[in-house]
Amino acid sequence: MAMTYGTVTGVEKPVSRLVQGTVALSPKNQDAGFTLLDAVYEHGGRAFDTAHGYGGGDSERLLGGWIADRGVRDEVVILGKGSHPYGGRQRVTPEDIASDVAESLGRMGVEFIDLYVLHRDDPSVPVGPIVEALNKHHNAGVIGAFGGSNWTASRIAEANAYAAEHGLTPFAVSSPNFSLAVQVTPPWEGCLSVSGPDGEADRAWYREQDMPIFPWSSLAGGFFSGRFRRDNLDTFTEYLDTLCVTSYGSEENFTRLDRVEAVAKRHGASIPQVAMAYVLSQPQPIFPLVGCRTGAEFADNAAALDLKLSQAELDWVDLTSEEEPD
Repeated sequence: MAMTYGTVTGVEKPVSRLVQGTVALSPKNQDAGFTLLDAVYEHGGRAFDTAHGYGGGDSERLLGGWIADRGVRDEVVILGKGSHPYGGRQRVTPEDIASDVAESLGRMGVEFIDLYVLHRDDPSVPVGPIVEALNKHHNAGVIGAFGGSNWTASRIAEANAYAAEHGLTPFAVSSPNFSLAVQVTPPWEGCLSVSGPDGEADRAWYREQDMPIFPWSSLAGGFFSGRFRRDNLDTFTEYLDTLCVTSYGSEENFTRLDRVEAVAKRHGASIPQVAMAYVLSQPQPIFPLVGCRTGAEFADNAAALDLKLSQAELDWVDLTSEEEPD
């Protein structure tokens, strides 16, 4: 297994195809966090996802501390997020963007965030001032490329039409949910998924635009870990596990899981590797976000980069076809 890298317009560094999430990391457990990030780095991971809202800033503090301690700022790509709702406010405003960017830079101890996306959208606000605000920070040299997380393709298209009309830099990326499993219900309010048949129109637009997507929960919140079965869903008590059950524990998704397991046996691969290979096989630039807890998990996910599934296998696991591949 060798990590592969892609390019994103506006990001000067190569971007590793897998992006390690840091939502669970904190300076309160610095040694464990540094150990995980070291292992990801050793396996070729050079892109890390964080957000203003993660752990009250602890995710950003831990990531920034590791980058400084290891001296790797020139090598790694930081994907930062801001404008998440707090206290009943949507917070997709120029003022909140400015505040979040400044606080994130301070917490991480960096002068520049390579890729910055708005954590949520507020479709009730005009898109023009948002595009103007992002361009202001881009032109000031504190954010590189930018985009939206949980923004619809039509809203991003509106933003980019405004940018084109006013000679501004457009959104370069999108970060919706996308995985082989289809959400029964969104795990959190304001989340947007482009998985399954209902997401095809948005995925088609991204393909037409050749716009990279950075999908979150690319393994469906752990549904494809192999731990979840039809007969044990009521045994899970941890928050993220119960959230996975609620969001993905449908019979349709278990059929997908059954088929993934069959394809995995055929290839001598793991269930997560086949589910990740499905995501990586999509015909647009794609950089899945992963929440690996150990270096071994990251290496297992990265091995999916070498796993090539046939079109017949892809169609069978996503229920497009009922004909089992030979």
